[in-house]
Amino acid sequence: MCGICGFAALKGLPGESHAVLEEMTRAMVHRGPDDSGFFTDERAALGFRRLSIIDLSAGRQPITDENGRFYLIFNGEIYNFRQLRRDLQANGHRFRSQTDGEVIVHLYEDCGAECVTRLRGMFAFALWDTAEKRLFLARDRFGIKPLYYTRAGEMLLFASEVKALLKHPALRARLNRAALPHYLTFQYVPDPETIFEGIFRLRPAHHLTLDSRGMRIKRYWQIRFHPEPKPLSYFVGMTDQLLRESVRLHMISDVPRGAFLSSGIDSSNIVALLNRLETVNTYSVGCAGGRYDELPEARETAAFLGTRHREVRVGAQEFWANLPRIVWCQDEPVADPAAIALYFVARLAAEDVKVVLSGEGADEVFGGYEIYREPAAVAPMQVLPGPLKSWLHSASGRVPAGIRGKNYLRRATTPLERRYFGNALIFTEPEKRELLNPELYSGGWEPPCSVTAPYFAKSKAHDGATRMQHLDFHTWLPGDILAKADRMTMAHSLELRVPYLDHPLVEFAATIPPRHKIARGMTKYVLRQAAANYLPEAVYRRPKLGFPVPIAGWIREHYRPYLEELFQSNAARAYFNPALLQQMLDRHCREKADYGRKLWTVAIFLLWHEIYLE
Repeated sequence: MCGICGFAALKGLPGESHAVLEEMTRAMVHRGPDDSGFFTDERAALGFRRLSIIDLSAGRQPITDENGRFYLIFNGEIYNFRQLRRDLQANGHRFRSQTDGEVIVHLYEDCGAECVTRLRGMFAFALWDTAEKRLFLARDRFGIKPLYYTRAGEMLLFASEVKALLKHPALRARLNRAALPHYLTFQYVPDPETIFEGIFRLRPAHHLTLDSRGMRIKRYWQIRFHPEPKPLSYFVGMTDQLLRESVRLHMISDVPRGAFLSSGIDSSNIVALLNRLETVNTYSVGCAGGRYDELPEARETAAFLGTRHREVRVGAQEFWANLPRIVWCQDEPVADPAAIALYFVARLAAEDVKVVLSGEGADEVFGGYEIYREPAAVAPMQVLPGPLKSWLHSASGRVPAGIRGKNYLRRATTPLERRYFGNALIFTEPEKRELLNPELYSGGWEPPCSVTAPYFAKSKAHDGATRMQHLDFHTWLPGDILAKADRMTMAHSLELRVPYLDHPLVEFAATIPPRHKIARGMTKYVLRQAAANYLPEAVYRRPKLGFPVPIAGWIREHYRPYLEELFQSNAARAYFNPALLQQMLDRHCREKADYGRKLWTVAIFLLWHEIYLE
């Protein structure tokens, strides 16, 4: 796990390029505290920070081929590198190290851009062809590893983190004003935009080429849901087999490793499979004062499996005191409170190990979110005649707030494409019209369906729950789940690995029929049945909590003065309606309404603005 950065200009670079490159790499020292490396020529500059995981003594980067034509900087892990290495050696390639990244150089020699289709793992890399003067960037299929890019005149710049890009004198941090309304909807900015004007994320499963023909971006892989008519036992058996193989591959390292352990099935199953191969270090986090506490259940699972278990409980004041650094580490505002909990458990784990396995991706791959039950729940209303549904939808707006059934009636008479925007819908469009400064947004903004519509269009042939799963796979997973997982672990120089996002497993899971995803009152039914081989029923049937953080209660009991100060800032007056924010805070603290997630979303943006723009 590392940090990469660099820039290329086909007409030539200025003379101070190496000094600038060093500044950019220093901004990401937390991603790679063990070593640094550089390459510069008249048209390209590549910078690298290393966190040593495999071949500790000889794994320096940039990596080059036998002839010194190609130079690679690489962030991630290639889990099938040993097989690829054997195949490449059989074809006459000579290797200088035992590192996984070196296979990429030789694969590119053989098959160019198509090399990415043979890689099994997580990666973001840059490769410079000194002969053709070609820069090639690529990102893994799911967006596990980050990769940002931007243009500055004739120059293309790229980096693992925005803070590295901003060290280049050609760039200045500016707000992408069009992204703020999307952030208020989703609690993150969806790909490929970022909160920074002119800076973009390379989408998952895409590569970018810059050469004399210009800049081209191409998708190289996509998930295809195609349910197969096979028995439940087949899907359970294959899931178990593929996941065991994935866990075994994800254990590859020359340094100590461990695993995050929550109360749920996702991480518990990973730990159970790891535990069959070695004694496992496990790490859990809880929050003081919360309604839900995962620590007792995680502790029970750890005792059942016999792991070396440690845990941390975070209080409200410690949480807030660390928030500025956490927001800085995130690069962009991501208003998921679970990100902060993840920061603390990563800090704990980093005291013992350099690699952790975790359960991210299981919900998107196996259909685990409770909201995926909704299409079945609203199905009786969906078959009603159109005019009747329209009348009922209109009537739902006249039902007083708080009356039972109002929300069901509204959602059941709204098409899926207009009611589901992913796992987090923070502010609705009417709420945003009240909140945002009308002088800044007099012309309005793109509605959230401009983000989600292309994904819904591609999933028309599927059932409602699969369409929701398809959307989350392309938006929520890279935009929230994986973004916070990468930043919060790398903040402590800790490599996080996600066995559920092994692409052979994901491609297989896409063949599971809807009736097996949610069955007998359980989401992720196939995965739970597979886990029954290793875990007690109380664990594999347990509902999802997902690092619960009592943010609503902490705002009432601890954070009101901090939020009031933020809501009176110049930035709050520039972008929002401060009076409305104060009113929401007052009502929330008097328990007249629950605005916890809304207030937190605005607060995170204002803290980010203070850190990056002020």
